[in-house]
Amino acid sequence: MALKVKKGDRVVVLAGKDKGKEGIILEARPSVGKVVVEGVNQVKKHVKPSAQDAKGGIKTIEAAIDASNVMLLGKDGAPVRTTRRPDASGKRIRVAKATGEAV
Repeated sequence: MALKVKKGDRVVVLAGKDKGKEGIILEARPSVGKVVVEGVNQVKKHVKPSAQDAKGGIKTIEAAIDASNVMLLGKDGAPVRTTRRPDASGKRIRVAKATGEAV
């Protein structure tokens, strides 16, 4: 399943408990159609002490949300729908459906 967003994109959450929040995609999982967004869908995780984290304890991390619940933000900060079109060199790029400009 191809996602309309990728790692590093700024997105807004459309549905769920964090509706309206904005953040940057930290991780995209196209095989399951999920993304991890910075500061969104935070959960508590119990972590055992290890060599990397000697203390362990309860950590707050971002959990994955469905990719259909986020929308890419354009250069002006407004949500945009995207499609893929070839540019002059033949490479497929993402463009805004409403304006036709590259995102």
